[in-house]
Amino acid sequence: MSTQESYIQNLFASRLGGNKFGKDTTIYKFEKIKRAKRAALEANPGKELFDMGVGEPDEMAFPEVVKALQLEAEKLENRGYTDNGIDEFKQAAVDYMDNVFGVKDLDPDKHVNHTIGSKPGLAMTPLIFINPGDVILMTVPGYPVMGTHSQYVGGEVVNLELTEENNFLPDLKSIAPEILKRAKILLLNYPNNPTGANATPEFYEEVVAFAKANELVVIQDAAYSALTYDDKKTSFLSTPGAMDVGVEFHSLSKAYNMTGWRLAFIVGNELIVKGLAHVKDNIDSGQFAAIQKAGIYALEHPEFTDRITEKYKRRLELLVDALNSVGFSARMPGGSFFLYVKAPKGIKGGTKFNSAEDFSQYLITEHLISTVPWDNVGAFVRFSATFAAKDEADEKRIMDEIKDRLSSVDFEF
Repeated sequence: MSTQESYIQNLFASRLGGNKFGKDTTIYKFEKIKRAKRAALEANPGKELFDMGVGEPDEMAFPEVVKALQLEAEKLENRGYTDNGIDEFKQAAVDYMDNVFGVKDLDPDKHVNHTIGSKPGLAMTPLIFINPGDVILMTVPGYPVMGTHSQYVGGEVVNLELTEENNFLPDLKSIAPEILKRAKILLLNYPNNPTGANATPEFYEEVVAFAKANELVVIQDAAYSALTYDDKKTSFLSTPGAMDVGVEFHSLSKAYNMTGWRLAFIVGNELIVKGLAHVKDNIDSGQFAAIQKAGIYALEHPEFTDRITEKYKRRLELLVDALNSVGFSARMPGGSFFLYVKAPKGIKGGTKFNSAEDFSQYLITEHLISTVPWDNVGAFVRFSATFAAKDEADEKRIMDEIKDRLSSVDFEF
């Protein structure tokens, strides 16, 4: 076989790197984590590795939801394309927004559409609004998908830093006027991944006024909105005027352990929902009707989410206690299943950590504890409460073991 480079190499679009596509030797952090986990297990045969980095539920969907899918999958009427979704799912989403978040006066024909998971919805949104040279404002650290697709179509991403000092809320006043003139989208995500912070009603009021003053579209990634620990679930759309400027993406992945089912919905401003429906019509043909109908069953039972939330709260409280016992300054997040803590600077009298990635690699290699590092705004690591455990006793055993492993080291902060 010829070793001559294929002409296809020169045809890759510039958004993927052109003829350099696939030749970048940079190893990204998630690949580094995978490699470090494999090496740690090989070097420590028989020792248990605790994966606190995984960002998806560790359990299946509730049996009742699985049964609903099974029954609906057997029905002839569910066999075909659903395009922009079945009416029953849209109505269930409207009822869910009212029952769980108190958002009223939504019209299922105008204000809602389903998506095959929230990730594709976020990926499609730039196609509605972004022309070359337009700006999207995104919080960082955060989920990069919408920014990536904005850049694909020639847009520019401007990052708004989330700092501990500002309670992990962006400083909207810090955005330069020349940036605001070109900005079209403000992307938010609360409860936030990775910080676990909640937004306040006052912040949402500021966002609505800011969006109107600067003619911005607000996109709220609400994937973790039902997983909160203060007994109050908040929607951006509850804010007066929010429907005039924005939408939320709600996902069944996190709230109902339905990650692989790929089902979410956009809700809010009629024009934005209409724009997404138009783009979506040219990308997919809708999620399988049986999955949407099982999703209806889930949305009608928010108590399932309450049970999931109780589990994550219990685990996060154990994790906070374990980390604080060895010198960290951890505190319960407002929501999500993540715990975001400052990485130590090193070990007293020993190894120094120049970044969160250094510390994360150290935890895997030396203690077989996997986390996700974030070095965007300071050095932080993200622990997840979705680690695999058989039951409550096993959760406590795992936390005791983590505490024991880390207590052998004197960290320097």
